[in-house]
Amino acid sequence: MSGLPITFACGLYDRMLALYTGEVKPDGIDLNFLAIDHPREIFDRMANNLEFDAAEMSSSDYFRHAARGDCPMIAIPVFPSRVFRHGYIAVDKRVIREPKDLAGRRIGVPLYAMTAAIVIRGLLQHDYGVDLSSVTWVEGGMNDTRPHGAPSTIPLVRPVKLELYTDEMSLNDRLESGDVAAVIGSGLPKSVKANPNIGRLFPDYRQSEIEYYRKTKIFPIMHVVVLKRELYEQHPFVATSLYNACCDAKAIAYRRMRELGTLRYMLPWMAAEIEEIDAVFGGDPWPYGIDANRPSLEALVQYLADQALIEKPVRVESLFAPTFGQASKP
Repeated sequence: MSGLPITFACGLYDRMLALYTGEVKPDGIDLNFLAIDHPREIFDRMANNLEFDAAEMSSSDYFRHAARGDCPMIAIPVFPSRVFRHGYIAVDKRVIREPKDLAGRRIGVPLYAMTAAIVIRGLLQHDYGVDLSSVTWVEGGMNDTRPHGAPSTIPLVRPVKLELYTDEMSLNDRLESGDVAAVIGSGLPKSVKANPNIGRLFPDYRQSEIEYYRKTKIFPIMHVVVLKRELYEQHPFVATSLYNACCDAKAIAYRRMRELGTLRYMLPWMAAEIEEIDAVFGGDPWPYGIDANRPSLEALVQYLADQALIEKPVRVESLFAPTFGQASKP
């Protein structure tokens, strides 16, 4: 008997590969996995038109909608993309030598409300004492003048020093010219490699991120998986079925990653990488579910409130559909 047809748009990550190939099949679901390489395309198509039954979605975009109580989507605690962000702060080294130097400056960002920028601002505020209210945020394209994506339709809840996107100048050019003192985002301006005056705020960012995780237990969550709320309300089993299938697919990727007789990834020192991952995380570095990710989820919610993106922090449980986890499987 065929299952409920579900179209799921997501990047083709190692942890999703077994869903794409059909090696893992969600119980009661006939899954059509649409592999789309550019996350922003998925976000815009889902947020604006609900084009998919399920989709990878920007954590901040979804959390902001959900916190308002009028969101046509509901998330499950599956996190396709997570990225530490200390390495994504490019600065003019002539004026910025340490985080506190960012206070009172103009800082470029592709979109004020993008998750990467929210996480970076949050760690600068909470871990390095930067007064975000003193900063002027300047939106723009990173290495050209094209916009990063469709801006959010949700207004800020209080005023922020923000210069909205224009196609006048790229952020890279603004940084090199001195118009901004730093640039943050999900990528880096090309001048980091080409201009000796431009560099990372944290040159040894890997060690900074390891120390940050050990102190906070935060591994920043960039993306979640969402379902159409109407679909979930009509077929609530879909949340648990897709959650369990994502867990199974991730477990396969985790096992294969550790089969080091032949390298599945183009990482020559994969064995050393795994040893370091084990030393830092002490187990699965990419857990799903709410409890295992509470520090990361609660931090993001707090950052959204701090940065005028939601009125006040909300309980993280309110953001997710109930799922019954692997223990519920036969």
